Amino acid sequence: MKAMILAAGLGNRMRPLTLHTPKPLLEVGGKPLIVWHLEKLAAIGVTEIVINTAWLGEKLAEALGDGSQFGVHILWSHEGEGLETAGGIINALPLLGDEPFILLNGDVWTSMDFAPLLGIELEDNLAHLVLVENPEQHPEGDFTLAGGKAYTFDQKVEGEKLTFSGISVLDPKMFAGLGAGKRPLAPLLKAAMLNNQVAASKLTGIWVDVGTPERLTALDLAIREGKSA
Repeated sequence: MKAMILAAGLGNRMRPLTLHTPKPLLEVGGKPLIVWHLEKLAAIGVTEIVINTAWLGEKLAEALGDGSQFGVHILWSHEGEGLETAGGIINALPLLGDEPFILLNGDVWTSMDFAPLLGIELEDNLAHLVLVENPEQHPEGDFTLAGGKAYTFDQKVEGEKLTFSGISVLDPKMFAGLGAGKRPLAPLLKAAMLNNQVAASKLTGIWVDVGTPERLTALDLAIREGKSA
């Protein structure tokens, strides 16, 4: 199984830290956010990893190289101008191939064990989303979890309202027939939910959306004090 790490965002909320450093290279616990992902993927045997870049992409490539220092092989998908999430995935499909792949946001940190992602069988589903308890900055959540499936709020299904963690397994079929260019992922996920084609599970462990300098500092302190296991 391959993986893709999304690393093309501008990191506007993290400025001034991201004026000269791409957000996935910001450090917590003594190493860049994206390196935590690379090491965890390598530990479960996922060694073919696509990383998309736009803002300060050359700095990411310079820092991570071909991935050999982390025991992985990085395939770079340089976008120039950012294509948003689905657009970036579509651009990278030639590198990802035809089989389901793990997708990770490059600006989240989690204590989650990634190994269960390898055992996910999508069957007729186009995606499996890992959902989390709603963080303070996003109290309303994104989707409803019920019976191992994710639903939009508009579907009015009774269940637990949770937030998408930025961790998922996707089938390339979700992007079949879609052209190149900027395209967000959420509308594609919601369309698949309306067809009952999105499975989901709830993350056990710690998860942080490192979206502001304050959350970065708090996470760094928690890791260094051993409170993030």
